[in-house]
Amino acid sequence: MNALKQIARALDNDSYPRPSHPLPDAGAALEMMHLARSLLFPGFFDEASRDVEARLHRLRALLDEQARACTRFRDEEDVAPALAFIERLPEIKRLLATDVQAVCEGDPAATGIGEVICCYPAIRAMIHYRVARELLLLGVPLLPRVITELAHSATGIDIHPGARVGEYFSIDHGTGVVIGETCIIGNRVRLYQGVTLGAKSFALDSEGLPVNIPRHPIIEDNVVIYSNSTVLGRVTIGHDSIIGGNIWLTRDVPPHSRVVQRRATRGFTDGLGI
Repeated sequence: MNALKQIARALDNDSYPRPSHPLPDAGAALEMMHLARSLLFPGFFDEASRDVEARLHRLRALLDEQARACTRFRDEEDVAPALAFIERLPEIKRLLATDVQAVCEGDPAATGIGEVICCYPAIRAMIHYRVARELLLLGVPLLPRVITELAHSATGIDIHPGARVGEYFSIDHGTGVVIGETCIIGNRVRLYQGVTLGAKSFALDSEGLPVNIPRHPIIEDNVVIYSNSTVLGRVTIGHDSIIGGNIWLTRDVPPHSRVVQRRATRGFTDGLGI
């Protein structure tokens, strides 16, 4: 019993301040996303005849509740974004339709729109990202990250809600894709699995803490980046460029470029030297 008391005391001794209010509810955020998904793609994830207005009311109630929880957890003033967010749902739906179209156009294995919407992890990740992005723009703290991390856990695709992603965006396969907070991505950009759009380094303030400044790549229109390539820092990949697989880039690339690995100038015999 004394041992249990000692363990209890050790666990109760925090090395960081405890939140003064409860954390936002991940289960409620997941329900929000189920509702949003059914509204954005009616009939694909539920019965098409279900009452749209009732789902909108439920979504609004959940969002109001979770937005308050997030602002109180962060000791910020309450925000009431639910109605403004719901007014943005038609635009979110339009943007997602372009993403679905881009995936269909870029993958010969896709048998049709229905398969892409129901099965492709990229679309699930983009639903979460585009919802989270709107909430971030409406000033809701924390909840956008909760929403994108739900998709990250389910798909392996990590898109920060702070990133700006244009229309007709597609990710093929998707596992291991990382898109950092200050990325700017244009229209008709396609990424393959394992692509990282990350920060090369970051500045520190006088207390040694990271400074949140633009530090991730700018990807212009009509760019393709193939699997397992890494682009780091505030560099620009010019429009209509192709970045081959397994490339490491920390410099600007002009428009209409083609960046590939150098061909080997010497071969190996009998497996020696590999």
